[in-house]
Amino acid sequence: MRVLLLEDEYMLRISVTEFLEELGFKVTGFSNGDRAHEAIYETHFDLYLLDVNVSGINGFELLRRRRKEGDKTPAIFLTSMVNVNDLQEGYSSGCCDYVRKPFDLSELQLRIMHAVKSYYHGGENKLDFGDGLVYDTENFTLTYKGETIALSKTEKEIFSVLLKHKNQIVSMEMFQDEIWGEYVDPTNIRVQINNLRKKLPLEIIQNRRGLGYLIER
Repeated sequence: MRVLLLEDEYMLRISVTEFLEELGFKVTGFSNGDRAHEAIYETHFDLYLLDVNVSGINGFELLRRRRKEGDKTPAIFLTSMVNVNDLQEGYSSGCCDYVRKPFDLSELQLRIMHAVKSYYHGGENKLDFGDGLVYDTENFTLTYKGETIALSKTEKEIFSVLLKHKNQIVSMEMFQDEIWGEYVDPTNIRVQINNLRKKLPLEIIQNRRGLGYLIER
């Protein structure tokens, strides 16, 4: 999953980036609100982590603009503000959570997992596909009858994108945008998807010829 991180404290931005990348997230960091907002038009992001007091437009205003344009991407504010009015402004601008600085990275992880689970997986801790095939939405792991299915990094990302758009056809362009962020030969994408399908004990990934792939639940 791609994360946009707006944070003007250099060391904190680096620490959060390294921590989240170890968890498997792709993080793009910014210290300026204007540059972060511009990047949203160029790259698909699955989560926004926004500091409030930054150069350019602040985090509150950035999120308000996104919401006015119909962007429902979950957003968490990272801020040292403690005033109730600031808290109210943050939620009214469209965030789903608030993390007060200083914070422990493990707390940030819990809040991110909760936001992702709530928005993309309907609040379910586990997605049961039947016959013992289960996806853990908190740890991003797939198991079959209790045994973990070993997936490559790209296979995990493909599965995550399909789940995020469950019951919808995911086109080659959507895979390119959400996983690679650039053009990738569709043949290579199909090879990756076919490799993933071979590892799954159930045929839960369906091919819609000429259109793309989907998972129905």
